Amino acid sequence: MSTAKKRNGGYVVDDPTPRAPDRVITGARAWTGVRAGVVKDAAVVIRDRSIAWVGPAPLLPSEYANMPHEDHEGATLLPGLIEVHAHLGGFAYEYEPNVPDPDRLNPGWHALGSLTTARQLASLGVTTVQSLGAKHFADVALREATELGLVEGPRIVASGPQITTTGGHSWATGGEADGIIEIVHRIREHHKAGVDTIKVMATGGFGTYGSAPWNAQFTQEELNVLVAEAHRLGKNTAAHAHGTQGIERSVHAGIDLVAHGSFIGADGKTAFDPRLADEMAERGTYVDTTSPPSFPSVPGETTTPRAKDLFDHGVRLATGNDIGAVLPPSGYIFTLHELEASGIPREDVLLAATSNAAAAAGLAGVTGVLGEGYSADLLVVNGNPLDDLDALDHLDQIIIEGHEFRRDPVEPFDPSAPRHLSGLHQHTPSGLDARTVWVERQRRAAHHPGV
Repeated sequence: MSTAKKRNGGYVVDDPTPRAPDRVITGARAWTGVRAGVVKDAAVVIRDRSIAWVGPAPLLPSEYANMPHEDHEGATLLPGLIEVHAHLGGFAYEYEPNVPDPDRLNPGWHALGSLTTARQLASLGVTTVQSLGAKHFADVALREATELGLVEGPRIVASGPQITTTGGHSWATGGEADGIIEIVHRIREHHKAGVDTIKVMATGGFGTYGSAPWNAQFTQEELNVLVAEAHRLGKNTAAHAHGTQGIERSVHAGIDLVAHGSFIGADGKTAFDPRLADEMAERGTYVDTTSPPSFPSVPGETTTPRAKDLFDHGVRLATGNDIGAVLPPSGYIFTLHELEASGIPREDVLLAATSNAAAAAGLAGVTGVLGEGYSADLLVVNGNPLDDLDALDHLDQIIIEGHEFRRDPVEPFDPSAPRHLSGLHQHTPSGLDARTVWVERQRRAAHHPGV
């Protein structure tokens, strides 16, 4: 990620965001973002934008004793939450400027829509957001504006337009590439634009006309080259993959994060592959938790239907929910409850939302943990989320890089409202396979390429 710059008399100079106030924050406990990482009667020392010390308040080193002190009686201190799969420009598709030629405003409209989504996530305690698909590199622009302090928002990890085949899933975002030469060129163009992550559409999707989600879009050789070139340039990689064929090719190529991991076969039916899951666990592949329901549908299934199977095979989960495409920002906390309802232990849900998610987004050692040298991204919540995830709804403070974030109002999430869940996550009639659902959506997709 870059350090934003400011132009001064024609020269470009470093211009860091304003220094954050040094202080000590104490609470009844801290959960540090590592397993069994509970500190009772806890203190966290913030110096500028980093964490300088974490431990029991009675053992606070004398050098910090005279710092300003904030005590939150009964509260829990924990790392800021992380979303690894957002489409920040989602609001740009819902509204249109009231001008004669709205297309002329497209880049700015997407950037402003991205800010709205990002700020709503931050208002729920999501201090880092990985964007996995944005037109016009709007997410890169937002990252730069945030780092420069022009706007307030979460840390942004930006991918720009997804790399896809000509006419492939999400082609309309502007990342089409065919064959190895074009793929390499596209990655280098993304690098020049300043992305952090390379996102590839390894399979088709449900929302783009003529794009079948069970089919791979790139050959094994093409994905191998894509990952190698991205890693050469210091970029993390993520692959949209619904179909088992595309998941397997992504894993063999060394993709860092598989988005969806739906395990849809060529027959349109979901068939979890334990052998492939074991390979993902062995390779250290991360998987985000958003997936369409099983085909045929399973009564009582959560909105994270593959998560428990993957967890049981040791696959590292990270909270990614297709925010802006499948879910609105207000649905983030709901998905944590869904993970727990699927049978994943509460602490592992919190790990998926903090340190695991940071690593999946290429930020291991930067955020996701309350520890010395980490970014001061933390939450102060009334209650204990290790006892009940509902505590996350009771935020006292949201701190991003040492600065308290001023929250926006967020409309409460109602999972029963059709407009709050995409067609994939609404009730699927019993017995339908993915092919049938896909055909049903093609008329709509012909006029809206989807993300």
